[in-house]
Amino acid sequence: MALLYVTADGLQKLKDELVYLEGVERPRVIQAIQEARDKGDLSENAEYDAAKEEQGKLESKIALLKEKIMDARIIDESRINTNEVQVLTKVKLKNVKTGQTMQYQLVTEGEANFKQGKLSVSTPIAKGILGKKVGEIAQIKVPTGVVELQIMEIAL
Repeated sequence: MALLYVTADGLQKLKDELVYLEGVERPRVIQAIQEARDKGDLSENAEYDAAKEEQGKLESKIALLKEKIMDARIIDESRINTNEVQVLTKVKLKNVKTGQTMQYQLVTEGEANFKQGKLSVSTPIAKGILGKKVGEIAQIKVPTGVVELQIMEIAL
């Protein structure tokens, strides 16, 4: 797996999720397997099969999360400047064609939440504006063509 860059808060969220999965979800799934097993013949027990399948998915998720945590590198927020668009900066953009403005904070994949205006750095828009300065125009290729976005403001 590739390195994962996260903020200290982002790393804590990953750790909290791991604690929840191991401490709450895993015991719940084990209990469901026990209850299904107690019902008798396992060869025709759909509840048992479903619980075992859920256990497999859960263990895969736990393993992936542990790998992400091990590969995580914390971003030092104090070294971020607002001269250009970087991870963790808030960016006000203007669609050159429509005049519509929007604001996003560029974050790591694990912290992305579009409803909160947190845009993953791996999205086409983020990739297109990274490194740009106020006043510059980024041409972003989207499914409907090319969108031109002007960098209006960069802040922390």
